This record gives sequence, C-alpha cells and structure tokens, in this order.
Amino acid sequence: MKIIGKLLLGLLGLIVILVAILLFNTFRVSSKQVEPDPIDPIAISDSAFVHLSGAIQFPTISFNEDTPPDSAIFNGFHRFLEATFPKVHQTMELTKINEYSLLYTWKGSDSNQKPIILMSHQDVVPVDEPTLGQWEAPPFEGRITADHIIGRGTLDDKSSLIALLESAEMLIGEGFVPKQTIYFAFGHDEEVGGPKGASKIAEYLEKKGVEAAFTLDEGGMIAEGMIPGVDKPVSMINVAEKGFASFRLIVETQGGHSSSPPKENTIGMLAQAIVDLENNQLPYRLVEPVEYQLEYLGPELPFLQKMAFANPWLLKGPILEALNSHTSTAPTIIDGGFKNNVIPTVAEATINFRILPGETIESVQEHIQSTINEKVRVEPVGFLTNPSPSSSIELDAFKKLEKTIRSVFPNSVVMPGLIAGGTDARYFYGISEGVYRFYPIRISPEGMTRFHGIDEKISKENYKEMIQFTYQLMKRFNED
Repeated sequence: MKIIGKLLLGLLGLIVILVAILLFNTFRVSSKQVEPDPIDPIAISDSAFVHLSGAIQFPTISFNEDTPPDSAIFNGFHRFLEATFPKVHQTMELTKINEYSLLYTWKGSDSNQKPIILMSHQDVVPVDEPTLGQWEAPPFEGRITADHIIGRGTLDDKSSLIALLESAEMLIGEGFVPKQTIYFAFGHDEEVGGPKGASKIAEYLEKKGVEAAFTLDEGGMIAEGMIPGVDKPVSMINVAEKGFASFRLIVETQGGHSSSPPKENTIGMLAQAIVDLENNQLPYRLVEPVEYQLEYLGPELPFLQKMAFANPWLLKGPILEALNSHTSTAPTIIDGGFKNNVIPTVAEATINFRILPGETIESVQEHIQSTINEKVRVEPVGFLTNPSPSSSIELDAFKKLEKTIRSVFPNSVVMPGLIAGGTDARYFYGISEGVYRFYPIRISPEGMTRFHGIDEKISKENYKEMIQFTYQLMKRFNED
C-alpha cells in the first residue's frame, strides 16, 4: 500500500508540474497586435464601382496552359485601363511583357531607396456553364446592385488590380510623388501558374538589377467568422505558400471480360493506389509560417484554446491538423473503362498535392512510389512548383504593412501565416527582401465558396475599403 501511495503521490506531483507548465506558458503569451495610427480617410467616389464593373465586362479567361490568351479581349482590357486611368498612363512608364502582362513603373524621387512591387493579375477562371442560372447576374455583365458589384473577378483578382490603379490615380491627382519607385506588376496567366506572365515580369526586373524592399500580392484576406474562438475579423498576411504538384497514376493490364475478372483488375488496382495514398498521407509538421500563426493567434483565443496554442509541444497534433500543416493529398481526376462488361486495359487518376515547406516535388513523388503498388506508373503532370520560401516578419516592410492594416482596420487581428493555394508572388523572392500576400477582401464561410465558384461578388463597402487600404499603404511607404 505504501508503494501504491508513493506512486500516486508521484503521479500527482507530475500532474501538478504539468499543469504549472501549461499555465505558465499560457499566462506568458501576450497580444502581438500593434497599436493603430490615426489616419485621414479619403473620400471615394461611386465612380469606382463603375470602373470595377467595366473591368469585369472583359472576360480575360485563362482556360488552361495550352490555350493562348484571347488577344482581342486582353488588348481591349488594356485600352479600357488606359481610358479609365489617364493620369496613371501619363505619369508611369508601361512595359508589356510577353504581349499581355503589364508592368507599370512609377518613378520615385529618391533613387537610393529600394522600390516596392504591388501585384495583381488580369486573368480569371472560366464559369461552369450549367451554373449560370444560379448567378444573381451574368458573370461578365459587371452588374452594380444596391450593395454589390457582381461578376467573375470581383474577388479574384480584378478588384485589387483596379483598386491599385484607382488609388494611384487619386494620389497623382493630389500631386503625390513617391520617394521610392513603385512597380505595379499585373500578370495575365496566374490562373494557370503564371509561367508566361509574372514569372517573366520577375525575370525582366531581375535583369534590370531591381532589388525590392517589399512585394505584395493576393493570397491573404480578412476572415470573418472563420476561426473558432475569435470574434474579431482576422487579417491574414501570408508570408509563404505551399507548393503545387499533380501526378498521374497509370495502370495498364491485359484487360478482359467482366465475367472472368483477373486478380489484378485495372480499375481495382487504381482504386487501391488512391486509397493507399489517402490512408498514408505525409505527416503534419510545424513550419515557420505556422509558428507565426500560433504566436499571433494564440493570445486572441479563449483561455483553453490559448493554452493549446501556448503549448504546442503537448497538443501539436490537433493544432497542426486544424491548420492543415502538412502536404495534402487530393484525387481530382479519374478515367478508365468504356463498357460495362469489359475490363479496361488502361485506367488513370490524377492526384493533386499541396506541398508543405520543407518538402519538394521530388520527395512527394518518392512518397507516392513507396506507398502504392509498384505496377502503377507515376508521372508528373501539368504545372508544378515547389513551396516558396518564408518571408521574415521582422522586416521594416512587414512592420509597415502590419501597421497599415491595423490603422485602416483597427478592429481586426493581424496574423501572418501560410497559404495552401498558389499565387504569382512565388516568382518574386529572388528580387525582393519580403514577399507577402494580403488584400482586404472580407470573406465569410459562405463567401469562401464564391472564389472560383458561383455568384462571385464583392460588397461596395468592402471595395471602398480596398481602395482606402491601397491608398494608405502607398502613402505609408513614403513616410520618413
């Protein structure tokens, strides 16, 4: 009994120590939110809605990597920009890259200061024809309602493109001249990976010897009601992005008659390979951008959730799973068979992976081959890119971005992090000290489905916020 008592006492002591550590770490965390500065909000004319509406009416669609841009539509869009923003085109130098991508150079007054790069993209995804009846208005009509501008590109990504030019047009009209050069980089093929657009813009700037202090692109947002336990909007600045790779699994057999199926059925082997990959996914890991998320988000959470974020060594698994901090596996295409009584000789499936920093296209392919039957052939397919590096949150450029967000949106919580989707920003790490992804598009769980989906639209109020933000950001980068 004495031994049992000692064991229980020792166990109790360990529990007390564990609880003390958990509480110490929890009470030690403090908010990372910077104090907002007072700003002088600008008056924004309702003509801004008309300008965004006009941009939406050009269906600058990227269908796939092999389909060239529609020259009439893209050139028409360029003429529209020239007519809509005359001061921009009179003041800035415009260079066309690969015919369709646009690079505006707003020359700064101080050549000793490093330039900044503000990005967006011109192209949009197609609209699924059977869903047209579910739209409030035709996707390329650019309809303006009492509360919204509706159409493909209002969220992804013409709203940021037009907001940037709108802000620049206003600043030029006020006599503003930036101290450092500002580049506006607008690729034309982001929706298919950006190999002929943003990639070539970055190459062009690198050849010119450009070393930017800061690059900003899409890929961050203001999340509303999307993070359990946080009742404030969360301004997500993504400092890195996952890689993107798809692999085709191919099974080839002798086929046969369905009345005498072989042990190794073509479609069965393919199905088993898919199941094996889904059941043996790459592990969850804590990487730098996710560490930033824990540091910034944890202090804003209710006590028990704050405790989890403050002690990831104990509760790492559930936290990393909630933050999707692993290389994800998603079957996206399957093809095989042509008749219900014939076993096909060939069946194929495409599996898409979003690659966590620290892993590569090559390591993912090795994982696939070590997981599935060796008789299944594995081939990379389509656009592939490794994860991006992670930009520091200690740079002066990040601090200015963070301060601008908190000043324009003082009720929001700023949180650096990692985005699973891909952006054109991936190409600019070689010419920029810091590469970040954020424009203040407000997104709720319901609104998230509108990205690349049905009834894409942005509220008028939110669109004016985007212009307010881009205007204030350009001014802040020119403060002493």
